Amino acid sequence: MKIKTVILKTALALAVFLGTSASGLAKLNVVATTSDLGAIAHEIGGDLVQVTVLAKPMEDVHFVDPKPSYVVKLAHADILLEGGAELEIGWLPPLLEGARNPKLGAGQPGRVGCAEGLSLLEVPALLDRSQGDLHAAGNPHFLIDPVNARHAAERIYSAFSEVDPAHRAGYREGLENFTRRLDEKLPAWQKALAPFSSRRVVAFHNSWPYFAQRFGLKIDLFLEPKPGIPPTPAHLAEVIDRMKAEKIEVIIIEPFQNRKTAETVANRTDAVLIDVAQYPGGIKGTEAGYIELMDYLVNTLANALNGKQR
Repeated sequence: MKIKTVILKTALALAVFLGTSASGLAKLNVVATTSDLGAIAHEIGGDLVQVTVLAKPMEDVHFVDPKPSYVVKLAHADILLEGGAELEIGWLPPLLEGARNPKLGAGQPGRVGCAEGLSLLEVPALLDRSQGDLHAAGNPHFLIDPVNARHAAERIYSAFSEVDPAHRAGYREGLENFTRRLDEKLPAWQKALAPFSSRRVVAFHNSWPYFAQRFGLKIDLFLEPKPGIPPTPAHLAEVIDRMKAEKIEVIIIEPFQNRKTAETVANRTDAVLIDVAQYPGGIKGTEAGYIELMDYLVNTLANALNGKQR
């Protein structure tokens, strides 16, 4: 029993030590459900925050394994950043119940749903589970649109400033730097994809409507027959026929999706298969942050649509 007590005290002391900034002051303890939110939190908070990300950038955020260690992280958090709109509905609620952290209760300043205040796309008129995995609030993959990332950054700044008002000026500087870089990049991203306006791209799952809308693409043909339903031979045959008829030349696939299926379709249509991700770090070279992820996505898709990756 004494050994366990010593171990526990040591762990707590280490946690306190790791939760201090270079100045020796306690950092704001932030837990983000996904690495895009984590990256934006780092941009805004800098050395004032300690950020922990729960979902790995290579995994399907709908189906994260709710590990007991996540309960501990949430129990000690000052702020929780979540996408919301049912993005994490399958795994986050039981973790929060186990953590019993009043700071992260619904309506508390430390509970930040970044979809709040946005007009989401694809809000179903009727929830019909025969149509696949639909979300009552709309499609939850909104952060892949840089304008929506700006909205999320502003919500994160507001939460940081309310929970830790002593460092409001530092958070404001971080927000302004991030949004300035984002605003400078957006016209270049739009220009890079402008020549391919209305071009159709095939995806495995319907997680790209915001990206498509922002950059003028059509990403509305999927290897899944319905959201969350595995591809069937009959449906894939229909996709292949349509790709041939419409001369669709690009398929995008995320790290956790069935690559063998996508390769089969690409081989039968002479399409190029592009590795993409919704989250920083999901693709090698995008670990540095949200803007680096967007650079990769825009440039890679522009090259593929221009035939440079064949």
